[in-house]
Amino acid sequence: MAQLKILVVDDEPGIRSGVSRILGNFHVTYPFMDEDYTFNIMEAATGEEGIEIIDREMPDILLLDNKLPGIQGVEVLEYVRKKNYDIVVAMITSYASIDVAVKAHNDGAIDFIPKPFTPQELKSSIEQITKQQYLRRITHKLKVEGRKVRFQFLSVLSHELKAPLNAIEGYLRMMQERQMGDSLDEYASAIERSLQRIESMRNLIMDLLDFTKVNFERQMEKMQNVNLKELVSMAVVTVSPYAIHKEIHFETSVNGCETIWADPNDFEIILNNLVSNAVKYNKPGGTVTVSVDCSENEFTIRVADTGIGMNSEERDMLFEEFSRIRNDKTRNISGSGLGLSIVKKVVDLYHGVINVESSPDRGSAFSVIIPRSQVSNLKTGI
Repeated sequence: MAQLKILVVDDEPGIRSGVSRILGNFHVTYPFMDEDYTFNIMEAATGEEGIEIIDREMPDILLLDNKLPGIQGVEVLEYVRKKNYDIVVAMITSYASIDVAVKAHNDGAIDFIPKPFTPQELKSSIEQITKQQYLRRITHKLKVEGRKVRFQFLSVLSHELKAPLNAIEGYLRMMQERQMGDSLDEYASAIERSLQRIESMRNLIMDLLDFTKVNFERQMEKMQNVNLKELVSMAVVTVSPYAIHKEIHFETSVNGCETIWADPNDFEIILNNLVSNAVKYNKPGGTVTVSVDCSENEFTIRVADTGIGMNSEERDMLFEEFSRIRNDKTRNISGSGLGLSIVKKVVDLYHGVINVESSPDRGSAFSVIIPRSQVSNLKTGI
């Protein structure tokens, strides 16, 4: 269980002890929360003492009386606001004029708990405050992570595009200045490397397009019966030029079903990424096996290769954004580190799972499993 700190600032000992007694064994739970919340109760008899505890302990929730000896509750509230502390404040008072209520509200108080309050009234207020605090912090976390992801993405994008452009420019300057002679054959290696760099940039741009066009939420108007055989065939055709170059052989099968109710763009992203990686990280002359199986309870898409494989540490970081496996075997393999993170997000939309089996030098197998019950719900709009 997680724990939130509650500071009760009230000059009445009975109120302070009553709050401690009522909330001592109380816990808040709700489906969207990761875990239940319990409470650690702290007490202060004056506003000055309350401020000391606030600065020292940084409580999550402040239950604040307005009528206090010394500085008043609204002054404590104003102090919290000026310090920009992440504290949810509720006023507990018998005497609250309209002016005090307006000032308290303007300074960030989100609730008023009138005295005398019943245990249920206090618990109900604390339950709502806890949920609001949880959602506020989750929202803040998402905003921070969103900025971090955008910064990482732009950094990776600028580096990944700048490096191949610089290389291609260098090769073109070399040819322009005839540095290796006048015969085109002398520049075959430079031309081949330029083409590889262009392919690397194309793959990055495709990842960028996938990243921007996936909304990571279900859009019912785009759902339709998707032909799985056609999707598998299209994914194979898309990577065929690279596969032919590496002499990769494909084996495909669709068993037990031919269609799935889904957004075709979602499953195109899943298959294109998995099949492309199976070719990219395969050994020359290797095999890629793409199979789709449907049972009574689930759909399974499996893409296996006979490639370089991964160790357990590398598998653990696969689905992190901008994460790329770097070792001697992948040194010359380009990528943005976005593909599998996008696949994972799409699979999550369908409440599915993606599993990975891999061993160094023995290949990898990715399995996407989606419950048929989820597909039925999507079809009916539940």
